Amino acid sequence: MSNLPFPRQSPRTLADDGDALKFCTTCAFSQACLDEGMDKAALMDLHVLVEHVGPLHAGEHIFREGDPFEAIAAVRAGTVKTYLVDRDGHEHVLGFHLPGEVIGLNAIDGETYPCNAVALDTVMLCRFSFPKIATLASRLPGLQRQLFRLLSRDIGRAALLAGDWSADQRMAAFLIGMSRRLAARGFSPDRFQLTMARTDIANYLRLAPETVSRVLKRLQDDGLLRIDRREVELLERKPLEALAAAVLRD
Repeated sequence: MSNLPFPRQSPRTLADDGDALKFCTTCAFSQACLDEGMDKAALMDLHVLVEHVGPLHAGEHIFREGDPFEAIAAVRAGTVKTYLVDRDGHEHVLGFHLPGEVIGLNAIDGETYPCNAVALDTVMLCRFSFPKIATLASRLPGLQRQLFRLLSRDIGRAALLAGDWSADQRMAAFLIGMSRRLAARGFSPDRFQLTMARTDIANYLRLAPETVSRVLKRLQDDGLLRIDRREVELLERKPLEALAAAVLRD
């Protein structure tokens, strides 16, 4: 990828998984390989554990709460939403997972998945058998560290919005957080699509849907961003980063 606006894909992302020496650009475990000083040829034990899954289409579930936990999955393309449904039938959005990020980590401590995961658009996954990858991680400290790093990152994101932040701070943190996550995987940091519905964003940020629309309009009127349906362009990063700083712990 070369700074493509998310979620547009380079054909390479969907057609193959790198070359003889390197894993694909969205590989969630590439840092573990680098930490170990290994290239793809030296880490074929990990490569053979990968099962490519997809395409999954919008609305298709990857797993549901209570399903037996057998694998974690790295998002290769698209967006995955994780959520819970309470006893009264109300949905609670837990997070949105982008290319290069891993779903299923919160099931490690149990025998079943503790939430639901659903595709929001066309999703491709790399599925890793957890028992097998755990065995391999015991032999490769770099891989084990990466698993812990991914789990820690998941927990950290879940806690970010627990504070008493304003609606503007929450929305700015959401947009800047998405921008940084996408940039880390080679997408444009300033132009991307909100593949999730406004109601899902509001649910995740613990705001009313009308508040999300009002804040986005205000940020646009102030010249900080441009919105065209689901397309977002960040025009003035510094004021947005300043708004987001307290939430993102910058």
